[in-house]
Amino acid sequence: MTVYCGVDFHARQQTISFCDSQNGEIKSIRIFHDDLDALRRFYTQFQSPVIVGLEAGGYSDWFERFLEELGIEVWFGNSTEIRRRARSRQKNDWRDAELVLDLLMKNEFPRIHRHSPEAREVLAQLRYRHKLVQLRTQATNSLHALFIREGLSLQSKLLTRAGREKLLSHPLTIEQAKQRDEWLARIDELLEDVKRVEQELIQIAAKDDRVRRVRTHPGIGLLTGLMLVHTLCPVSRFSNSRKVAAYVGLEPREFTSDKKQRWGGISKAGSPLLRFLLVEAVTHAVRGDQELRTSYHNLLAHRGRPKARVAIARKLLVRAYILLRDEIDYATYLRTDGRSGIARVKP
Repeated sequence: MTVYCGVDFHARQQTISFCDSQNGEIKSIRIFHDDLDALRRFYTQFQSPVIVGLEAGGYSDWFERFLEELGIEVWFGNSTEIRRRARSRQKNDWRDAELVLDLLMKNEFPRIHRHSPEAREVLAQLRYRHKLVQLRTQATNSLHALFIREGLSLQSKLLTRAGREKLLSHPLTIEQAKQRDEWLARIDELLEDVKRVEQELIQIAAKDDRVRRVRTHPGIGLLTGLMLVHTLCPVSRFSNSRKVAAYVGLEPREFTSDKKQRWGGISKAGSPLLRFLLVEAVTHAVRGDQELRTSYHNLLAHRGRPKARVAIARKLLVRAYILLRDEIDYATYLRTDGRSGIARVKP
């Protein structure tokens, strides 16, 4: 008999609701995470296989690894769907744990896909690199603002060799010169960190045929290719391209009533970083692909630049999905009927 444990997980503690296999009684317990021995004693007391269900969140990676070491299976559920199935609006940790347990025992738990440990490591590296770039941009903007106040605007030439010489020779107060030196040192340090992370990502991509395959498409580079592969794979879990677009958050929201059909903006339900990279890739994609270029300019004339870029980003996502699903490269895709979503070699 499988033992189900419904867990309401927080950063410092967890509330567990479980069914006692001896008498069928539902019991609850709260354990604090600073007491790992108590956690281990609880989860190792059962003689039967154990399945732990909890809502998907951002602080449970260590707990998942902890349970995997004990040989316990972990299921992650859609938080919105779990809450939607609650019988009462009243909410606390004990009720939430009981709700998860009830859904597990009734086989109604809204389980979601969980990326493999390798994919999570790569995605964490990509997010870390993105954070470093954001910090570098903030430091560069702060340095630029410092010199604008002193009458020197170098814009894109700020960090070039000639620009640095002007920064170092421009008259400043003692405190401003100190800030200039610290900003430059911070920017150089961040640049080195970005290069180091990118080298690690290059080595990871070189060993993955899936990344090489999607990178054959114009506009898809190292970062976008890695993000697509490790976010979407295995692509067999998607039945069609619309579900892929919905998963990434590029599917428009629908507000339809009776015979009146109305479409809103995109749902933004998936990875913000993947959407950002796809939109950034549009510039290079329309330069290298005639069909995307024609679609982009038509949309640009009728819908404006922001909507045109998002629409082409969605097309780029669908194409990457087809390349991964059918295990083909861009050259083969051009010889197939991509519009149907099924790769068929044209005569």
